[in-house]
Amino acid sequence: QDSHFLTDADMVMSFVNLVEHDKEFFYPRYHHREFRFDLSKIPEGEAVTAAEFRIYKDYIQERFDNETFRISVYQVLQEHLGRESDLFLLDSRTLWASEEGWLVFDITATSNHWVVNPRHNLGLQLCVETLDGQSINPKLAGLIGRHGPQNKQPFMVAFFKATEVHLRSTRSTGGKQRSQNRSKTPKNQEALRVANVAENSSSDQRQGCKKHELYVSFRDLGWQDWIIAPEGYAAYYCEGECAF
Repeated sequence: QDSHFLTDADMVMSFVNLVEHDKEFFYPRYHHREFRFDLSKIPEGEAVTAAEFRIYKDYIQERFDNETFRISVYQVLQEHLGRESDLFLLDSRTLWASEEGWLVFDITATSNHWVVNPRHNLGLQLCVETLDGQSINPKLAGLIGRHGPQNKQPFMVAFFKATEVHLRSTRSTGGKQRSQNRSKTPKNQEALRVANVAENSSSDQRQGCKKHELYVSFRDLGWQDWIIAPEGYAAYYCEGECAF
């Protein structure tokens, strides 16, 4: 599925979870977990074509060995003093306790909403329930949180495509900001490492902005284990001084 997203995108970014301390939730949301991501650094003119929340699940074989769980991811719509927030279900999965690997949840719609309306970005909530509706601690289901290994930390990945429609405020006249943002390396999962695509032009050798070719190798990204073919795809990036 991600190979399809890559075909339609010209930029991929990953976002780390900004939550450092578990929030105290009221019953029956006592075991909910909160995740927040900063989408404010996305370059102007980029539209979200797809976005995913990813969390790693370890194999467990103890008290829940033969059970199945329902894992649900919600958008936080509005927060309130003294009572729980309003939530909207984005995606859910049902899986065996013995399953292991990265779980992927579609959060495309809410990501677009956050880009257009940053003040509405109140994050996500995740909950884990047994099939009889009992809420449990995500750790007991094998989900890896922020205290887990660095390469298994939960994160968000978004795929972007340039658009002529300005989604936010007037674009900055700094011509290099867009190309620099495009070539930044996402920090979270090694599967999403992206190398620098170009060196910045020196101040005395400035050139006009133009499109350059960029070949994205799935092997360089660490995706060769699950993308058998093709070996990569042709992408593009912009570099140079913007005249507008």
